Parts: sequence; C-alpha cells; structure tokens
Amino acid sequence: MSHLLQFFILIPSVGFLISLFLPRKKEAILSGVTLGTVGIQLVGIVLFIAWWLMNGFPTLDIKQIVLYKSPEFEFFIDFYFDKITAVFAFVGAVLTFLVAVFSRYYMHREDGFKRYFCALLLFYVGYNLIVFAGNFETLFSGWEILGITSFLLIAFYRDRYLPVKNGFKVLSFYRLGDICLILAMWMSHHLWHRNITFAEWGEMAAVQELFQQHYAPAMFITVAILIAAIIKSAQLPFSTWLPRAMEGPTTSSAIFYGSLSVHIGVFLLLRTYPFWGHEWIIKTIILATGLATSLVATGIARVQSSVKTQIAYASIAQIGLMFIEVALGFHVLALIHFAGNAFLRTYQLLVSPSVLNYLVHDMVFHFKPRPANEPNPRLQKIKHALYILSIKEFNFDFLLHRYFWSPFKWIGNRMAFFNSRWGFVFWMLVLVSGVTGFLLRENLGVNLFNALPILFAVLSLVMVLKGFSERGDARRAWIMAFSSQFMTAIAILLNKDIKWLEVALYLGGSMSAAIVGYLCLRKIKSIEGDISLEHYHGHIYEQRGLALVFLLSCLGLSGFPITPTFIGIDLMFTHVHKGQIFMALMMALNFLFLELTLLRIYARIFMGQHKKAYHPIAFKSS
Repeated sequence: MSHLLQFFILIPSVGFLISLFLPRKKEAILSGVTLGTVGIQLVGIVLFIAWWLMNGFPTLDIKQIVLYKSPEFEFFIDFYFDKITAVFAFVGAVLTFLVAVFSRYYMHREDGFKRYFCALLLFYVGYNLIVFAGNFETLFSGWEILGITSFLLIAFYRDRYLPVKNGFKVLSFYRLGDICLILAMWMSHHLWHRNITFAEWGEMAAVQELFQQHYAPAMFITVAILIAAIIKSAQLPFSTWLPRAMEGPTTSSAIFYGSLSVHIGVFLLLRTYPFWGHEWIIKTIILATGLATSLVATGIARVQSSVKTQIAYASIAQIGLMFIEVALGFHVLALIHFAGNAFLRTYQLLVSPSVLNYLVHDMVFHFKPRPANEPNPRLQKIKHALYILSIKEFNFDFLLHRYFWSPFKWIGNRMAFFNSRWGFVFWMLVLVSGVTGFLLRENLGVNLFNALPILFAVLSLVMVLKGFSERGDARRAWIMAFSSQFMTAIAILLNKDIKWLEVALYLGGSMSAAIVGYLCLRKIKSIEGDISLEHYHGHIYEQRGLALVFLLSCLGLSGFPITPTFIGIDLMFTHVHKGQIFMALMMALNFLFLELTLLRIYARIFMGQHKKAYHPIAFKSS
C-alpha cells in the first residue's frame, strides 16, 4: 500500500485548488471544503496507520516521480513512512481539523475569510510534504510552502503596520533556515554523487563509515541541518521570531506556532538522526542549545505581559527539552512529548482570549497584595537583573539585527553609485564581459578562469543587496533582483561545463516571472504615480487581481515550487565544486536576500495602510 502515500499530498492539494475558485462571500462553502478536505485526510491517515500497524509497521519508501534527470543529476519526489511520519501526520490531521472547526466561527464575517482558509489548506499541503518527504528535495518543497504561508497569515491584518513588519521579520528567519538546507543538499550531492533518500540514511553502518571517510563534508552537512532545525523551532539565539509571529489570527497562531510548524525542527533532527547520531560533538551542541533555550525561554515566559507571548516562550522551552531527548536517543519520548505539547499549546492559544478576560476580572475583584518581607539584597539584585533581561528577551532581537542583518544593509546602502546611469553602464559591461569570458574560456589563464566564477558570485550578491536596501523606485529594485540571477548563471557557466538546457531551466521560469512582475509595477505606477519603497502603499485594497499576479511573480522569480526555477536552483548548486565553499555561501546568501527583496517590494507596494483618506484607519497592531 505504499503507493497510497501520494494521496496524502493529493487530497489537501485538491482541496486548496477548489477553494481558490470559490466565491469570497460563501463562508459556509469555503469552510465546508476545508473541513471536508482535512476530515477525509484524517480518516485516511487513521485507516492507513491501522493497516500499517497490523502489517508489522514496516518502513515504506516510494520514488514517486522524476522531474528532471541528467547523467550527473536527478531531481525526484520521494515519499517515506515510518513511526515518525505516523505520529506527525496523525497529530497534524487532528489539530488542523479541530482548528478548522474553530475557525469556521472565529473568523465569521472577517474580511479575508477566504484568504485565511486558502492559506490554511496551503499550509497543510506544505506540512504533509515535509512529514511524508523521502528526500531533501521533497522536504524542501514543503519547507518553502510553510514559509510563504507563515508570511501571509502573520500579515493577515495587512492594513496594520506591525503584522506586516513582523511577518517580514519571521520570513527573514525562515529564509535563513532555507539556505542552510540548500547548503546541506549541495554538500550531500557531492558526498554521495547523487540525490540521497532518507531510507538510505537509515543504513547506520554504511552512513557511519561514509561519515568517517569524509568527515569534513559530513560535518558540514550536519551543522547546516542543525542550524536549520534551530531556526525553524525558534531555539536560541533565534527565539525572538516566534512571539512576533503571533500577530496573525489566534487560530493561525495555534496551528502554526503553537503546535505544528514550530515542531518541524524536531522532526528534521529525528529524520536525520541516523546520519549524525554517533557524533558526540553534535549531540553536545544540541544538548547545550536545548538546555539553554529551556532555561532562558522559561524565564522570559514568566515575565511577559501578553498571554500569546507567554505561550510562545513556554512552547519554545518544551521544544528545547525535545532537542535534548532527540540527542539522547529517546525518540519515542520525544514523539510523545511533541504530541502532548502540540495539543496543549493549541488548546491554550484557542482559549487565551477567554482566559485573559477571566484573569482580568479576577485581578480586579480579588486582588490581594503580596506580603512584604525582607529579602536577601544580593539575591534580590540577581532576581531584578534576570527580570530586566527577560523583559528585554535577552536582547537577542537587537543583537541579530545589529550583527547579522545590518552589515548586509550597510553594504547595499554603500552602492548608491549603481542608481546612476554610469552604474547601469557598469553592470552592462560586467554582463558582457562575463559572456565574453565564457565564450573565450579556453584562452583565459588558469588563475583568472578559476577566479571569475567567485567574482561573479560576489557581484551577484552585491546586486541583490542593492535591491534589498533600495528605498526609491520599486522597479529599480526589481531589475536589480532579476539581474543578479543572470550573474549567478554566468558564475555557474564559467565554473563548469554545463548544458544550455540546464541554464534555460534555471532562467526560464524566473525570466517570465520577472517580465510579468515588472509589467505589474508599471501598471501600478501608471495608476497611482508613486511606487517608492519609502513607505507602505496598501494598493491591494483597490488592485486585488494585480496584487495576486505580482505575488505569483515574486514567488516564481525567487524559486518557489511553481516554476522550473525551483529545480534550477538545486541544479545550479550541483555545479559548484565541493571545495568552493565560499562560492556556495555567496550563492546561498544571494537566494536568501532575493526572496526577501521581492517580498519586501510586494509588502511595501500592496500591504499596509492605504494612503488614500477614504479607507478606514487601522490600529498599529492586532
């Protein structure tokens, strides 16, 4: 029955596609389609798990479809089922169904009712792609879908400033985890010389032998996976994105950041444990990270004034304990812990508005002052210091912004020269010289030929950083983002002999998306006259169709799994040699800031408070 695994991806996908074509005002039909889709999925998973248990719970693996194949590369979708998948799939189906039932009434008459349920179904598609994934390529597809649905639901109240800002902030952390997975996939291609499946990772003896023979590349893969898991599960020092994600509706906070999405990091560690489980260095890092996160998050949770923030940090603390359980090999305990924490946090978030109301009444009518005592002065100073640090969330948000994001913005801001006509001429000369260098590569010296790919990878990153920091015309930022992809393609062409078909696969989808997106910006410019990135314009309220087309263009250009560019990104990385870690890092950073640049343009042009006075004024936060 392993061939039935594909239906657990097909069912929510069909439900999502149906919901796209339903009228916005038909709330009963929209919620009914969602409940029917998730209900069928739940029944199917229960029956499948029952059959699986009666047959001795075998490990199932099926290579579903090959999307692209060459002598050196194969991109295929693979599905996998074991006890980890069974637990995550069952818990996900139950909680999604319960939240969908609750949302049917909670979101009643809410502007964006259809948008919410479409995003919920798309999230469920991505979640199932991850938990049923049999290789990194399939898992990465679901990972990308989770990222964009998180952004859309956090920024659900898109007429307010803070939800849009925090949605973009969460997306930046998600994208950082994306590039860690991309780097892990890149090195695994060179380690195995093919696309490895998780079933092959389960062969402990062969994997450990390979780990010892190629220690440095294997350790690189492990560290990249670990960082991706830490970011996705909001462990230190990346914990601050989770409370910011609570700006969306309470129901989406419950299903995303209380129960399912935030536990994907634990799932990733469980799935890849056979690869790194024998390395005590990695286990020690995971133990230290989990322990530090549990202690710090507990302290932060106890002093927060917002109930959703308290629940978020309480969940982070429990996930830190799950990291410890995974590292120690207590996987059954970690799965039980995941299920318990997911159900508890979902319940707490769904009832949080009512509980908060009860607590306020209790505080007003039954207030009792704390009895005065004479505390130890030194102990009191320590308590006060910890209290202040916890209130400030140990300044992790400030430190990450100051020492990670700000340097990249600084680089982009220093490139003001490229806003001029001479800057445009310079980039044209660079592109022409790159193409000329490729055509005359046999006549170039060895040192120059080896340096050119790295140079163009650096220039590609500089170009996208200029687009990321652009505060003027949105069209200029869009052109910068797209042009950087040409630079990347030239870097790969100069680096290794590849087929033109592979380059066309990479640039084909992004080029069409870039053209459509640019035409959308021109249309908005002709209608409104102002598309600067200095502030939010909120044009989505009057240009819904144009906003949707532009969003799809952003996703297509950034390599979302709707265009061949998604396959092309993985394909481009396979042509970076194992020893070219710096070049791979430059390309990974390029893809990090590419999506952030494109969605920043989308957010600034189409989200936020509309600048026209006849639209209602929204509160700053939800």
